[in-house]
Amino acid sequence: MAEILPMNPDTTPHPIEVQKAPGITRIALSSPPANALSIAMMDALMAALAAAAEDRDCRVVVLAAHGKVFSAGHDLKELTAHRSDEDRGRAFFETTMRRCSELMQAIVRHRCPVIAEVNGLATAAGCQLVASCDLAIASEEAQFCTPGVNIGLFCSTPMVALSRNLTRKHAMEMLLTGERIDARTAREFGLVNRVVPPEYLGTVVGKYATTIASKSAMTVKTGKEAFYAQAEMGLSEAYDYAAGVMVENMLARDAEEGIGAFLGKRQPEWTHE
Repeated sequence: MAEILPMNPDTTPHPIEVQKAPGITRIALSSPPANALSIAMMDALMAALAAAAEDRDCRVVVLAAHGKVFSAGHDLKELTAHRSDEDRGRAFFETTMRRCSELMQAIVRHRCPVIAEVNGLATAAGCQLVASCDLAIASEEAQFCTPGVNIGLFCSTPMVALSRNLTRKHAMEMLLTGERIDARTAREFGLVNRVVPPEYLGTVVGKYATTIASKSAMTVKTGKEAFYAQAEMGLSEAYDYAAGVMVENMLARDAEEGIGAFLGKRQPEWTHE
């Protein structure tokens, strides 16, 4: 049984729950019903991701949630409460959007692959959270939307993640209509990798996580960094960059061991170096 580790030592309700298994850290949003990305929630997620990055035993991070809503996005009540500030909330709005951007980039730049396990509604910045993960597995009950346009607030920051994962027209369809899409449509759009019955969601996510965790951590980290870096480059620059990455990777101990094991028809023994 995995150990449940609350991230804060006090007795206040914890916005997240962390579980550890060999090679895998599971971070679950634990503030139903909305699992809103309040400042406290985002701070807790950032702290948990940072702790996982420092944990040498961690190879994969799973991002999940408790309740019927994966995440409803930003805490609109928290944001609205600051409209009475002298600056009409500008400073707090800026802090919230900056913190959210930092969280999404922390996922993309994390040394470990991050898998979203989605078993409910992911809306606005909650949908952005899913799109920012390296992989996303959804249950048949999951739904997704970016409904900001319905309340006069275009989902501009979720747009960044969506436009980097979906085709432009699919991303614009979600952003302009604000309508929910089901899990199978989300897969067609490229937002999620797999759609499975809810009773199998944890098993399938666990299989993905265990498979990835069995690889060389050095190799996976190298590949993840290179994937996102080259995606922002022109074709010629991307090939030059990727070729350099391959050369350095070939010189790594795990590449020497892995190739030797393949040629020798044996299982590799990774040093993660």
